[in-house]
Amino acid sequence: MIRFVDLFAGIGGIRLGFEQAMWELGIEAHCVLSSEIDQRAQGTYQLNYGERPQGDIYAIKDFPHFDFMLAGFPCQPFSYAGKQQGFVDTRGTLFFEIERLLKEHRPMGFLLENVRGLTSHDEGRTFATIIEKLKALDYGVSYLILNSSNFGIPQNRVRVYIVGLDHQQPTLTLQSNLGAADSHKFKDFLAQSDLFENYPSSVVADILENNPDNNYDCSPEFIEKLLKIVGNNPEKLHGYRLIDHRNGNSIHSWELGIKGDCDELEIEFMNALIANRRKKIFGTHQDGKKLTLDEIKTFFDHKDMAKIMQGLLEKGYLKETNGRYNPVAGNMSFEVFKFLDPNSISITLVTSDAHKLGVVHNGRVRRVTPRECARMQGFPDSFKCHPIDTFAYRQFGNSVSVPVVRNVILDLFKHSEMRFHAPRGNAFSCALR
Repeated sequence: MIRFVDLFAGIGGIRLGFEQAMWELGIEAHCVLSSEIDQRAQGTYQLNYGERPQGDIYAIKDFPHFDFMLAGFPCQPFSYAGKQQGFVDTRGTLFFEIERLLKEHRPMGFLLENVRGLTSHDEGRTFATIIEKLKALDYGVSYLILNSSNFGIPQNRVRVYIVGLDHQQPTLTLQSNLGAADSHKFKDFLAQSDLFENYPSSVVADILENNPDNNYDCSPEFIEKLLKIVGNNPEKLHGYRLIDHRNGNSIHSWELGIKGDCDELEIEFMNALIANRRKKIFGTHQDGKKLTLDEIKTFFDHKDMAKIMQGLLEKGYLKETNGRYNPVAGNMSFEVFKFLDPNSISITLVTSDAHKLGVVHNGRVRRVTPRECARMQGFPDSFKCHPIDTFAYRQFGNSVSVPVVRNVILDLFKHSEMRFHAPRGNAFSCALR
């Protein structure tokens, strides 16, 4: 039996992937301690595992013996970062608790998961410090940067997975792979038949519910505004983003008339403004850039300029400050901020706006459901969602992609000599101290 702890556990996604891998390898696994500070996540964890995680990790005084550590630890700036030397200490951070527990309990190995940005934070010094601290404890350490979309998950989610073994360098056959940068490039990847040889590709259409509750439908008023733009063909919404500070494959609040209907010239002005204001000739800063009237006239000039701009100012699409103008984003007014392309992958699920992802499916213009979010993270349908949608969306946006964890653990255990015996006589065998 392998005894493991599940720290910063969320709703138990890492645990689920680990247990799936252990079952496949014929190794009995037992969680001896779980920890999660969010009480609502604790509730979802309890629904699915029959045990409520302990709370704040700082308050846990007695840890049982464990062989393996799982931790999706939060990343926050290190308190002791020096401006010249970079990060020189981990005290005051949650990673220090991981470091302390590894030192005190000496498990045979660990898996840590975090956002990709951890590897580049403070020009890489944060990540370098973490790796150095783990190695200083005499753990061999490897890491992978992987995209969930390469593991049969229809979601563009890039995360870093750090694995370590006590006094031994891990052996992995998996290699870091950032996958497709977006849903459009993913379609190009699909043409490469060998890319998904080991992990069959999955697209959004594969995880959609056939007939979800009508509560997930967008409002009739919002749908009416959208259909005016796409010529009453809702299928044309596939892949569209609703955002006011980007151009391209986007729909904007002034086109929808969120704050009041705009005529063709007003729409043309606003689209020209957001398409040109980020250009370097107007300054090196990006969002929030304000332009003078003379600067605006270099890309949009009309005899009724004053009338056009005054109308936009009055409706609230345009703002003037000391003779400079910039668009006023109405992004929070959109019921959906991105319509997923059923024939590609989703953007990354995040806690703040997973509830505002949309899809056109079976003739309905609606938001994705919590169950569909769960499927986009690789959770089986047997997994119980939080009964309140608001919290379910947040929890899946903050979770891990289960199949990625499963495959990282399988790769680690199959190719590293783990000193562990598989009790069910599986072809895989190793020996744990």
